[in-house]
Amino acid sequence: MSQLVLSGSLKEFFRLMVGEVVKRQRVTIEEITEFYVVNLLSDYAQAERLFDASVDGRRDTEPLALLYHRALQQERDERVRTLRRLGDVSLYTAGFFQPSLQDRVVGPDYYMQMGRNAYAAVAELSSGSSFSAVYQELGLKFASLVEVLEEISARGQVATGPEGQLRVFERWQRSGNERLEVVLLEAGMLPKGRLPN
Repeated sequence: MSQLVLSGSLKEFFRLMVGEVVKRQRVTIEEITEFYVVNLLSDYAQAERLFDASVDGRRDTEPLALLYHRALQQERDERVRTLRRLGDVSLYTAGFFQPSLQDRVVGPDYYMQMGRNAYAAVAELSSGSSFSAVYQELGLKFASLVEVLEEISARGQVATGPEGQLRVFERWQRSGNERLEVVLLEAGMLPKGRLPN
């Protein structure tokens, strides 16, 4: 995996990863929606794009409730941008940082609900535009896309070495998550047996 990052662009790396994981998980999404997810991953790979607020000297994301509250007070075009940001942050956070959400006041379910609703609102606000269907699909398939991102995150962690491998292994032990099991099996970290289909 690391060779891929070095030899190609980050966007190309994520395009291959998303395509591979979507196929493996049998998630059916339109090509343009897949492209949207690839762009989201590429953008948020740069921390300054994801983290927009400074709390006690450390960078953080603006709370989802504040984003939502702000969106309700904005004109249509700004509301669309803010709700899209809310959906994007929710999707990325729920997919890539789900384990850290377990220890927060609001957990993964909150992020899933906020993201799903944000994308649905953007689809409604932009009905008639060519992207309305993309946001509608993002909202409807939000949980499946979170699972896709969760697997991509686990694959990335396993590829970083022993520390990342241990984190994925511990998450798998606690959750019994089949997607994490596949990642560990393919990385040779579990006894060879029958790989799940």
